[in-house]
Amino acid sequence: MKSFLLTRLLPAFTLVLAFAGTVLAQGPGSGGPTPGTPAAEVPLDGGASLLLAGGVAYGLKRLRDRRKKA
Repeated sequence: MKSFLLTRLLPAFTLVLAFAGTVLAQGPGSGGPTPGTPAAEVPLDGGASLLLAGGVAYGLKRLRDRRKKA
């Protein structure tokens, strides 16, 4: 456990502290959406239907593999 702390955690913590001052968020005038403008529309059908079909196919494959073993 001691070697984990010295070899992994301590250098990672040191790097986070070293770069914490250089990481800044965007300023208030960064060009984001203004109040009163309509929200951007996001198409959800294309990728979601492919993910759903892939999940169904994977589930069917797992069920068939489980029945072959039993």
